[in-house]
Amino acid sequence: MNYKIHTSDIELIRITGVSDDDIKHCVKVAEKALEIARRAGANIDGELVGRGALFHDLGKAKTHEIEHGRIGAEMGRQLGLPKEITDIMEKHIRGGLTEAEAEDLRLPVKDYSLNTLEEKIVIYADRLVDIIMDGIADIGGDELQAEKRFEEILRTYPQYGKNEQTLNRYLNYHNEIQILMAHAKGNSGR
Repeated sequence: MNYKIHTSDIELIRITGVSDDDIKHCVKVAEKALEIARRAGANIDGELVGRGALFHDLGKAKTHEIEHGRIGAEMGRQLGLPKEITDIMEKHIRGGLTEAEAEDLRLPVKDYSLNTLEEKIVIYADRLVDIIMDGIADIGGDELQAEKRFEEILRTYPQYGKNEQTLNRYLNYHNEIQILMAHAKGNSGR
């Protein structure tokens, strides 16, 4: 997997009106997602991971509210982004909502569940980057501490876990991806 973030994509995000702080976040999420994808060693679409992560918060050009995923996906479709990328943009809210959760949040009622490993990696990277960049959880500058202490941090700081349903989704992604990374690391040492 050799995908690299394109400056033309960053510029596209900038011209839509996304703030410099949000762009910095998106670039960091893309870098973290690509790092995780490489460490997972599975058959992963690097371009989908990188671009999905980079564009995931495009809707923040219009709002920072819960509907920024839906709005971003609409903007992405207007820009001609592939459906797989706009799906990540739309589904990333709280790690993939059920129909009932979408209805409670007053979003279009449908299933926003994450179905692909690429989607899960982007959402996992987004949560990790929030932990790392917010500086709330003392990880001592060691980004791997965010992974090692992921469950503890999400349970201790409600803004990361949101609610029990969301927390469990994030923990399931964390466990699934950590197993893949451990397996890949074990295979590389043979």
